[in-house]
Amino acid sequence: MSHTICLRNGTVFTGIAMAPQTSVVIRDGKIADVVSNSKLNSLHLPKDTTTIYVNGAIIAPGFIDTHIHGIHGFDTSDGNPESILEMSKALVNYGVTAFCPTLYPQEHSKFIRCIEAIRDAVGKEEGARIFGANLEGPFISREKHGALDPKYMRPVNMKKMEEYVEAARGHIAIMTVAPELKGMHELALYCAKQGIVMAAGHSDATYEDMMEGVKAGILHSTHFFNAMRRLHHRDPGVVGAIMIYPNIACEVIADGYHVHPAIVKLLQRVKPVHKIVLVTDALKPTGQNSGKLMANNEEVYCKDGLFVRKADDTIAGSALTMIKGVENLVRLMGVPLDDALRMASCNPATVISRQIQTGYIMPGRDADIVVFDQDYKIKLTMVKGQIRKMAE
Repeated sequence: MSHTICLRNGTVFTGIAMAPQTSVVIRDGKIADVVSNSKLNSLHLPKDTTTIYVNGAIIAPGFIDTHIHGIHGFDTSDGNPESILEMSKALVNYGVTAFCPTLYPQEHSKFIRCIEAIRDAVGKEEGARIFGANLEGPFISREKHGALDPKYMRPVNMKKMEEYVEAARGHIAIMTVAPELKGMHELALYCAKQGIVMAAGHSDATYEDMMEGVKAGILHSTHFFNAMRRLHHRDPGVVGAIMIYPNIACEVIADGYHVHPAIVKLLQRVKPVHKIVLVTDALKPTGQNSGKLMANNEEVYCKDGLFVRKADDTIAGSALTMIKGVENLVRLMGVPLDDALRMASCNPATVISRQIQTGYIMPGRDADIVVFDQDYKIKLTMVKGQIRKMAE
């Protein structure tokens, strides 16, 4: 039975522009209309319309986190669909309406089991939707392993790749690769046929290596600047290639630590705004309020927004959420709010594509929506027209 919801009197970011004093009408899981308050009464909405007054809060397309390992004590490496579904439920608390559960390289049979867990969770979500797995390896560089375990990184192996694809049954969205590895061209062509977005990362590629990768279709990059060959005046490397060529998209972990705020300002000058994608790269204990905090099978603690290994005080990884990332982009890095929201919703939707009908608030699109106030507090999260989170 058809039901209409009206989010009334907000500042709407459509994905194109900000529209103050505007309302959004949702019907049957889709955006039905976006209209100024002054013209709202002329629409003659049904009498049983549910009207939610947002009192000037920001109404934006739901955030899409394309690179996340875990949250609230649940992790993609748990190897079961229940953990992925718990992640889905947790993420709506932070304005996320879709995500790509991300896997580290690990022992082959467990890697397959984790891919199958993501596959089996698709379609059963009670919160954020799953837009396919993100495989962060295993065909990446041991020289640039970062926080990942190098013993599970391996040369390109097409037989194993075919096993990953078979296990996923069409549910791999993104794969991080090192363009310098032998056999990468064949892998890239295979992934293109499978609809898998190739991202350069954990890579020691030279500029020439990266250009070969671009020719084969590697047009995205994983947590830009982190775990990749640095810019050098005699060899621009991976970083230089990504900055030079405007059509290569890049992820940014906007916690102020993984990338210095000044570097984000530089990035805005050299990259088109629609090619910058906000991600969290969040680990299992993100947002966890009780119990022992564990990440990558090691006990950690949270310090200044980062997880640190308890054993040796080494940085273990990110504790970022998407709403905090948006806030940081605006308040710490000087990014205009509309551009920060592009990085959190429109841009990731465009990168993974697949005819996704979200990322914008426009008639006909899926009603994946986040509402937050001037203090970046989530007031409402809606997934395909269903309210999944609402502040009291």
